Amino acid sequence: MGMTIIEKILSCKAGLDSVSPGETVVVDVDMTVLIDLQFATMWIQPTRIHDPDKLAVVMDHAVPAPTIKDAAGGPRARKFVADFGIERFYDVGRHGICHQVIAENGLARPGEILACTDSHTCAAGAYNTAARGLGPAEVYSIMCTGTTWFQVAPTIRYELDGIKPDTVSGKDIFLHIADKYGDAANMNLEFGGPGLAGVPMHDRRTIATQAAEISADFSTFESDDVLARFLAEAGVTGYASAAPDSDASYHAVRHIDLSVLEPYVARPGTVSRNGLPVSQLGRQRVDQAFIGSCANGQLEDLAIAAHVLRGNSVAPGVRLLVTPASQAVYRQAMRLGYLQDIADAGGVVTNSTCGACFGYHMGVVGPGEVCITSSTRNFTGRMGSTEAEIYLASPATVAASAITGFITDPRSVPA
Repeated sequence: MGMTIIEKILSCKAGLDSVSPGETVVVDVDMTVLIDLQFATMWIQPTRIHDPDKLAVVMDHAVPAPTIKDAAGGPRARKFVADFGIERFYDVGRHGICHQVIAENGLARPGEILACTDSHTCAAGAYNTAARGLGPAEVYSIMCTGTTWFQVAPTIRYELDGIKPDTVSGKDIFLHIADKYGDAANMNLEFGGPGLAGVPMHDRRTIATQAAEISADFSTFESDDVLARFLAEAGVTGYASAAPDSDASYHAVRHIDLSVLEPYVARPGTVSRNGLPVSQLGRQRVDQAFIGSCANGQLEDLAIAAHVLRGNSVAPGVRLLVTPASQAVYRQAMRLGYLQDIADAGGVVTNSTCGACFGYHMGVVGPGEVCITSSTRNFTGRMGSTEAEIYLASPATVAASAITGFITDPRSVPA
Protein backbone atom coordinates (compact mmCIF):
# COMPACT_ATOMS: atom_id res chain seq x y z
CA MET A 1 0.00 0.00 0.00
CA GLY A 2 1.29 3.46 -0.93
CA MET A 3 1.88 6.39 1.40
CA THR A 4 0.51 9.91 1.79
CA ILE A 5 2.73 13.01 1.78
CA ILE A 6 3.14 13.06 5.53
CA GLU A 7 3.81 9.32 5.69
CA LYS A 8 6.51 9.72 3.03
CA ILE A 9 8.26 12.47 5.01
CA LEU A 10 8.02 10.71 8.37
CA SER A 11 9.28 7.41 6.97
CA CYS A 12 12.23 9.13 5.29
CA LYS A 13 13.22 11.03 8.44
CA ALA A 14 12.81 7.89 10.55
CA GLY A 15 15.00 5.86 8.21
CA LEU A 16 12.17 3.43 7.44
CA ASP A 17 10.88 2.01 4.17
CA SER A 18 7.30 2.81 5.12
CA VAL A 19 5.03 3.89 7.96
CA SER A 20 1.29 3.57 8.48
CA PRO A 21 -1.33 5.10 10.79
CA GLY A 22 -1.02 4.07 14.42
CA GLU A 23 2.74 3.59 14.38
CA THR A 24 5.02 5.72 16.55
CA VAL A 25 8.21 6.87 14.85
CA VAL A 26 11.36 8.66 16.02
CA VAL A 27 12.49 11.18 13.41
CA ASP A 28 15.32 13.58 12.69
CA VAL A 29 14.20 17.22 12.74
CA ASP A 30 15.59 19.49 10.02
CA MET A 31 14.74 22.89 11.56
CA THR A 32 13.73 23.91 15.08
CA VAL A 33 12.47 27.42 15.78
CA LEU A 34 12.41 29.05 19.20
CA ILE A 35 10.30 32.15 19.87
CA ASP A 36 10.64 35.00 22.36
CA LEU A 37 8.03 33.67 24.81
CA GLN A 38 10.24 30.68 25.55
CA PHE A 39 13.05 32.96 26.73
CA ALA A 40 10.67 35.18 28.71
CA THR A 41 8.82 32.47 30.63
CA MET A 42 10.67 29.18 31.03
CA TRP A 43 14.26 29.46 29.88
CA ILE A 44 17.20 27.45 31.22
CA GLN A 45 20.42 27.90 29.28
CA PRO A 46 21.46 24.46 27.91
CA THR A 47 25.00 23.13 28.22
CA ARG A 48 24.99 21.90 24.60
CA ILE A 49 22.74 21.89 21.53
CA HIS A 50 22.53 19.40 18.69
CA ASP A 51 23.29 21.61 15.68
CA PRO A 52 23.26 25.44 15.52
CA ASP A 53 22.64 25.25 11.76
CA LYS A 54 19.31 23.50 12.41
CA LEU A 55 18.10 26.14 14.86
CA ALA A 56 16.51 29.58 14.50
CA VAL A 57 15.38 32.12 17.08
CA VAL A 58 12.61 34.61 16.25
CA MET A 59 11.40 37.52 18.37
CA ASP A 60 7.72 37.60 17.50
CA HIS A 61 4.96 37.40 20.09
CA ALA A 62 5.75 40.37 22.28
CA VAL A 63 7.76 42.83 20.17
CA PRO A 64 8.65 45.49 21.18
CA ALA A 65 8.46 44.15 24.72
CA PRO A 66 5.20 45.29 26.38
CA THR A 67 6.11 44.02 29.87
CA ILE A 68 9.21 43.77 32.04
CA LYS A 69 8.96 39.97 31.87
CA ASP A 70 9.08 40.08 28.08
CA ALA A 71 11.92 42.60 28.15
CA ALA A 72 13.95 40.24 30.36
CA GLY A 73 13.67 37.49 27.74
CA GLY A 74 15.51 39.51 25.08
CA PRO A 75 18.95 39.45 26.75
CA ARG A 76 18.57 35.70 27.39
CA ALA A 77 17.87 35.07 23.71
CA ARG A 78 20.80 37.24 22.63
CA LYS A 79 23.18 35.51 25.04
CA PHE A 80 21.99 32.09 23.87
CA VAL A 81 22.58 32.75 20.17
CA ALA A 82 25.95 34.34 20.89
CA ASP A 83 27.11 31.46 23.11
CA PHE A 84 26.19 28.78 20.57
CA GLY A 85 26.94 30.60 17.32
CA ILE A 86 23.38 30.53 15.99
CA GLU A 87 23.31 32.59 12.81
CA ARG A 88 19.56 32.49 12.21
CA PHE A 89 18.56 35.04 14.83
CA TYR A 90 15.74 37.44 13.95
CA ASP A 91 16.00 40.14 16.59
CA VAL A 92 13.97 43.34 16.80
CA GLY A 93 14.41 45.08 13.46
CA ARG A 94 14.68 41.79 11.55
CA HIS A 95 11.76 40.29 13.45
CA GLY A 96 8.24 39.19 12.60
CA ILE A 97 5.66 36.54 13.31
CA CYS A 98 7.73 33.36 13.26
CA HIS A 99 5.77 31.61 10.50
CA GLN A 100 6.25 34.60 8.18
CA VAL A 101 9.96 34.77 9.05
CA ILE A 102 10.23 31.03 8.44
CA ALA A 103 8.68 31.43 4.99
CA GLU A 104 10.62 34.45 3.77
CA ASN A 105 13.96 33.06 4.94
CA GLY A 106 13.56 29.60 3.40
CA LEU A 107 13.53 27.74 6.72
CA ALA A 108 10.60 25.54 5.64
CA ARG A 109 11.71 23.20 2.87
CA PRO A 110 9.82 20.51 0.93
CA GLY A 111 10.16 16.99 2.30
CA GLU A 112 11.63 18.14 5.61
CA ILE A 113 10.46 18.34 9.24
CA LEU A 114 10.12 21.64 11.08
CA ALA A 115 9.26 22.08 14.75
CA CYS A 116 8.40 25.24 16.68
CA THR A 117 6.81 26.17 19.99
CA ASP A 118 3.87 27.93 18.33
CA SER A 119 0.64 26.04 17.64
CA HIS A 120 0.34 27.47 14.11
CA THR A 121 3.61 25.90 12.93
CA CYS A 122 1.48 23.82 10.54
CA ALA A 123 1.58 27.01 8.40
CA ALA A 124 4.78 25.68 6.82
CA GLY A 125 2.83 22.76 5.39
CA ALA A 126 2.07 25.11 2.48
CA TYR A 127 5.67 24.48 1.41
CA ASN A 128 5.36 20.66 1.37
CA THR A 129 6.95 20.61 4.84
CA ALA A 130 5.97 18.38 7.77
CA ALA A 131 5.58 21.19 10.28
CA ARG A 132 4.02 21.00 13.71
CA GLY A 133 3.75 23.05 16.86
CA LEU A 134 5.05 21.31 19.97
CA GLY A 135 5.29 22.19 23.64
CA PRO A 136 8.28 24.22 24.87
CA ALA A 137 9.75 21.26 26.79
CA GLU A 138 9.68 19.06 23.65
CA VAL A 139 11.17 21.81 21.48
CA TYR A 140 13.92 22.27 24.08
CA SER A 141 14.59 18.54 23.85
CA ILE A 142 14.76 18.66 20.05
CA MET A 143 17.17 21.57 20.28
CA CYS A 144 19.47 19.38 22.37
CA THR A 145 19.02 16.00 20.63
CA GLY A 146 17.92 16.75 17.06
CA THR A 147 15.12 14.20 17.21
CA THR A 148 11.51 13.84 18.29
CA TRP A 149 8.68 11.32 17.96
CA PHE A 150 5.28 11.35 16.33
CA GLN A 151 2.41 8.94 16.18
CA VAL A 152 1.36 8.57 12.55
CA ALA A 153 -2.24 9.70 12.14
CA PRO A 154 -4.67 8.87 9.33
CA THR A 155 -4.84 11.45 6.51
CA ILE A 156 -7.80 13.30 5.06
CA ARG A 157 -7.21 14.30 1.43
CA TYR A 158 -8.77 17.51 0.10
CA GLU A 159 -9.01 17.41 -3.67
CA LEU A 160 -9.33 20.98 -4.93
CA ASP A 161 -11.35 21.25 -8.14
CA GLY A 162 -12.34 24.15 -10.36
CA ILE A 163 -10.97 27.69 -10.51
CA LYS A 164 -10.96 29.92 -7.44
CA PRO A 165 -12.80 33.23 -8.02
CA ASP A 166 -10.70 36.36 -7.45
CA THR A 167 -13.12 37.39 -4.69
CA VAL A 168 -12.43 34.21 -2.71
CA SER A 169 -9.34 33.86 -0.51
CA GLY A 170 -7.60 31.07 1.34
CA LYS A 171 -9.43 32.14 4.48
CA ASP A 172 -12.77 31.66 2.74
CA ILE A 173 -11.74 28.21 1.50
CA PHE A 174 -10.71 27.17 4.99
CA LEU A 175 -13.85 28.57 6.68
CA HIS A 176 -15.98 26.66 4.18
CA ILE A 177 -14.09 23.42 4.94
CA ALA A 178 -14.30 23.98 8.71
CA ASP A 179 -18.01 24.73 8.53
CA LYS A 180 -18.86 21.74 6.35
CA TYR A 181 -16.62 19.07 7.90
CA GLY A 182 -15.86 20.26 11.45
CA ASP A 183 -12.90 19.16 13.54
CA ALA A 184 -10.08 16.90 12.35
CA ALA A 185 -8.53 15.92 15.67
CA ASN A 186 -5.85 13.22 15.42
CA MET A 187 -5.87 13.52 11.64
CA ASN A 188 -3.46 14.84 9.03
CA LEU A 189 -4.71 17.02 6.18
CA GLU A 190 -3.37 16.82 2.62
CA PHE A 191 -4.22 19.30 -0.15
CA GLY A 192 -3.86 18.77 -3.87
CA GLY A 193 -5.90 18.33 -7.02
CA PRO A 194 -6.31 20.16 -10.32
CA GLY A 195 -7.61 23.34 -8.64
CA LEU A 196 -4.44 23.76 -6.58
CA ALA A 197 -2.57 25.47 -9.42
CA GLY A 198 -5.00 28.41 -9.17
CA VAL A 199 -4.45 28.87 -5.43
CA PRO A 200 -1.50 31.24 -4.83
CA MET A 201 1.10 30.60 -2.13
CA HIS A 202 -0.24 33.18 0.32
CA ASP A 203 -3.66 31.51 0.26
CA ARG A 204 -2.09 28.07 0.73
CA ARG A 205 -0.28 29.41 3.76
CA THR A 206 -3.53 30.72 5.23
CA ILE A 207 -5.23 27.35 4.76
CA ALA A 208 -2.29 25.42 6.22
CA THR A 209 -2.08 27.79 9.20
CA GLN A 210 -5.76 27.57 10.02
CA ALA A 211 -5.67 23.77 10.15
CA ALA A 212 -4.64 24.18 13.79
CA GLU A 213 -8.15 25.51 14.49
CA ILE A 214 -9.69 22.17 13.56
CA SER A 215 -7.07 20.32 15.63
CA ALA A 216 -5.26 18.66 12.73
CA ASP A 217 -1.80 17.18 13.39
CA PHE A 218 -0.09 18.07 10.10
CA SER A 219 -1.43 20.07 7.15
CA THR A 220 0.61 19.59 3.97
CA PHE A 221 0.25 20.69 0.37
CA GLU A 222 1.46 18.94 -2.73
CA SER A 223 4.53 20.40 -4.41
CA ASP A 224 3.94 21.98 -7.83
CA ASP A 225 5.25 24.66 -10.18
CA VAL A 226 3.71 27.45 -8.10
CA LEU A 227 5.69 26.29 -5.07
CA ALA A 228 8.85 25.77 -7.12
CA ARG A 229 8.74 29.39 -8.33
CA PHE A 230 8.18 30.65 -4.79
CA LEU A 231 11.13 28.66 -3.45
CA ALA A 232 13.39 29.77 -6.30
CA GLU A 233 12.64 33.41 -5.49
CA ALA A 234 13.46 32.71 -1.83
CA GLY A 235 16.78 31.10 -2.83
CA VAL A 236 15.77 27.63 -1.59
CA THR A 237 17.57 24.85 -3.46
CA GLY A 238 18.62 21.22 -3.02
CA TYR A 239 15.37 19.94 -1.60
CA ALA A 240 13.49 16.71 -2.28
CA SER A 241 9.71 17.16 -2.44
CA ALA A 242 7.37 14.51 -1.09
CA ALA A 243 4.49 13.37 -3.31
CA PRO A 244 1.67 10.99 -2.37
CA ASP A 245 1.62 7.58 -3.98
CA SER A 246 -1.20 6.90 -6.43
CA ASP A 247 -2.38 4.05 -4.20
CA ALA A 248 -2.04 5.95 -0.91
CA SER A 249 -4.63 5.03 1.72
CA TYR A 250 -6.74 7.90 3.08
CA HIS A 251 -9.22 8.15 5.93
CA ALA A 252 -11.36 10.19 3.52
CA VAL A 253 -11.06 11.98 0.17
CA ARG A 254 -13.14 15.15 -0.02
CA HIS A 255 -13.68 17.26 -3.13
CA ILE A 256 -13.92 21.05 -2.86
CA ASP A 257 -15.33 22.90 -5.89
CA LEU A 258 -13.51 26.22 -5.63
CA SER A 259 -15.56 27.81 -8.39
CA VAL A 260 -18.77 27.97 -6.32
CA LEU A 261 -17.28 29.39 -3.12
CA GLU A 262 -17.91 32.93 -1.86
CA PRO A 263 -16.64 35.08 1.04
CA TYR A 264 -17.22 33.33 4.38
CA VAL A 265 -17.38 34.34 8.03
CA ALA A 266 -17.13 32.24 11.20
CA ARG A 267 -19.35 33.26 14.10
CA PRO A 268 -17.91 33.72 17.62
CA GLY A 269 -16.69 30.70 19.57
CA THR A 270 -15.27 28.27 17.02
CA VAL A 271 -14.70 27.80 13.30
CA SER A 272 -15.99 24.22 13.27
CA ARG A 273 -19.51 23.96 11.85
CA ASN A 274 -20.04 27.61 12.78
CA GLY A 275 -19.59 29.53 9.53
CA LEU A 276 -21.69 30.79 6.65
CA PRO A 277 -21.33 32.98 3.58
CA VAL A 278 -21.04 36.64 4.57
CA SER A 279 -24.01 37.38 2.31
CA GLN A 280 -26.21 35.29 4.63
CA LEU A 281 -25.11 36.75 7.97
CA GLY A 282 -27.44 39.70 8.32
CA ARG A 283 -26.52 43.09 9.76
CA GLN A 284 -23.86 42.75 12.50
CA ARG A 285 -22.15 45.89 13.81
CA VAL A 286 -18.41 45.91 14.63
CA ASP A 287 -16.25 47.98 16.98
CA GLN A 288 -12.83 46.72 15.90
CA ALA A 289 -11.54 45.34 12.62
CA PHE A 290 -8.15 43.61 12.64
CA ILE A 291 -5.99 42.49 9.71
CA GLY A 292 -2.81 40.59 10.51
CA SER A 293 -1.43 37.42 12.16
CA CYS A 294 0.50 34.48 10.72
CA ALA A 295 -2.60 33.60 8.70
CA ASN A 296 -3.32 36.94 7.05
CA GLY A 297 -0.61 39.52 7.63
CA GLN A 298 1.22 38.65 4.42
CA LEU A 299 2.08 41.25 1.78
CA GLU A 300 -0.72 40.01 -0.47
CA ASP A 301 -3.21 40.41 2.40
CA LEU A 302 -2.15 44.03 2.90
CA ALA A 303 -2.45 44.62 -0.84
CA ILE A 304 -6.03 43.35 -0.74
CA ALA A 305 -6.87 45.52 2.28
CA ALA A 306 -5.32 48.59 0.66
CA HIS A 307 -7.30 47.98 -2.54
CA VAL A 308 -10.60 47.82 -0.63
CA LEU A 309 -9.77 50.85 1.54
CA ARG A 310 -8.32 53.11 -1.16
CA GLY A 311 -10.56 56.16 -1.53
CA ASN A 312 -12.80 55.07 1.37
CA SER A 313 -12.87 55.91 5.08
CA VAL A 314 -13.20 53.79 8.19
CA ALA A 315 -16.70 54.20 9.66
CA PRO A 316 -17.11 56.39 12.75
CA GLY A 317 -16.83 54.32 15.92
CA VAL A 318 -14.78 51.57 14.27
CA ARG A 319 -11.09 50.94 14.97
CA LEU A 320 -9.18 49.39 12.07
CA LEU A 321 -5.84 47.88 13.12
CA VAL A 322 -3.42 46.40 10.59
CA THR A 323 -0.33 44.41 11.63
CA PRO A 324 2.12 43.33 8.93
CA ALA A 325 3.38 39.79 9.57
CA SER A 326 7.06 40.77 9.55
CA GLN A 327 9.38 43.73 9.37
CA ALA A 328 10.17 42.71 5.79
CA VAL A 329 6.46 42.78 4.89
CA TYR A 330 6.11 46.15 6.64
CA ARG A 331 8.96 47.65 4.63
CA GLN A 332 7.71 46.29 1.31
CA ALA A 333 4.12 47.37 2.00
CA MET A 334 5.43 50.84 2.81
CA ARG A 335 7.41 51.01 -0.44
CA LEU A 336 4.36 49.92 -2.44
CA GLY A 337 2.06 52.49 -0.79
CA TYR A 338 -0.23 49.97 0.92
CA LEU A 339 0.40 51.40 4.38
CA GLN A 340 -0.31 54.91 3.07
CA ASP A 341 -3.66 53.76 1.68
CA ILE A 342 -4.56 52.06 4.96
CA ALA A 343 -3.57 55.07 7.07
CA ASP A 344 -5.31 57.54 4.74
CA ALA A 345 -8.54 55.58 5.20
CA GLY A 346 -8.23 55.93 8.97
CA GLY A 347 -6.57 52.63 9.78
CA VAL A 348 -3.76 52.25 12.30
CA VAL A 349 -0.69 50.29 11.17
CA THR A 350 1.25 48.62 13.98
CA ASN A 351 4.66 47.04 14.32
CA SER A 352 4.86 43.42 13.15
CA THR A 353 4.10 41.08 16.05
CA CYS A 354 1.54 38.53 17.25
CA GLY A 355 0.11 41.27 19.52
CA ALA A 356 -3.62 41.70 19.03
CA CYS A 357 -4.18 38.20 17.63
CA PHE A 358 -3.60 36.50 20.96
CA GLY A 359 -5.02 39.32 23.08
CA TYR A 360 -1.67 40.47 24.44
CA HIS A 361 -1.09 44.05 23.30
CA MET A 362 -1.78 46.62 20.58
CA GLY A 363 -5.47 45.90 20.11
CA VAL A 364 -7.09 44.09 23.04
CA VAL A 365 -10.89 44.19 22.84
CA GLY A 366 -13.08 45.23 25.76
CA PRO A 367 -16.34 43.93 27.29
CA GLY A 368 -19.32 44.05 24.96
CA GLU A 369 -17.22 44.85 21.89
CA VAL A 370 -17.46 43.06 18.56
CA CYS A 371 -14.31 42.39 16.56
CA ILE A 372 -14.05 41.10 13.02
CA THR A 373 -10.60 39.73 12.40
CA SER A 374 -8.52 38.01 9.75
CA SER A 375 -6.37 36.45 12.48
CA THR A 376 -6.41 32.80 13.45
CA ARG A 377 -8.86 32.27 16.32
CA ASN A 378 -12.29 33.35 17.46
CA PHE A 379 -12.80 31.49 20.75
CA THR A 380 -14.12 33.33 23.78
CA GLY A 381 -11.49 35.58 25.35
CA ARG A 382 -8.93 35.08 22.58
CA MET A 383 -8.42 38.76 21.78
CA GLY A 384 -9.18 40.26 25.18
CA SER A 385 -12.38 40.33 27.21
CA THR A 386 -14.43 37.14 27.60
CA GLU A 387 -17.43 39.42 27.11
CA ALA A 388 -16.32 40.39 23.59
CA GLU A 389 -17.39 38.64 20.39
CA ILE A 390 -14.95 37.66 17.64
CA TYR A 391 -15.93 36.97 14.03
CA LEU A 392 -13.34 35.46 11.68
CA ALA A 393 -13.10 36.47 8.01
CA SER A 394 -10.76 37.33 5.15
CA PRO A 395 -8.78 40.60 4.90
CA ALA A 396 -11.14 41.79 2.16
CA THR A 397 -14.19 41.17 4.35
CA VAL A 398 -12.53 42.83 7.36
CA ALA A 399 -11.59 45.91 5.32
CA ALA A 400 -15.08 46.17 3.81
CA SER A 401 -16.61 45.86 7.28
CA ALA A 402 -14.37 48.62 8.64
CA ILE A 403 -15.72 50.94 5.95
CA THR A 404 -19.41 50.21 6.55
CA GLY A 405 -19.37 49.60 10.31
CA PHE A 406 -21.00 46.19 10.01
CA ILE A 407 -19.86 42.83 8.68
CA THR A 408 -19.97 43.27 4.92
CA ASP A 409 -19.50 41.13 1.84
CA PRO A 410 -16.48 42.73 0.12
CA ARG A 411 -18.12 42.18 -3.26
CA SER A 412 -20.66 44.87 -2.32
CA VAL A 413 -18.04 47.60 -1.76
CA PRO A 414 -17.25 49.51 -4.99
CA ALA A 415 -13.60 49.21 -6.03
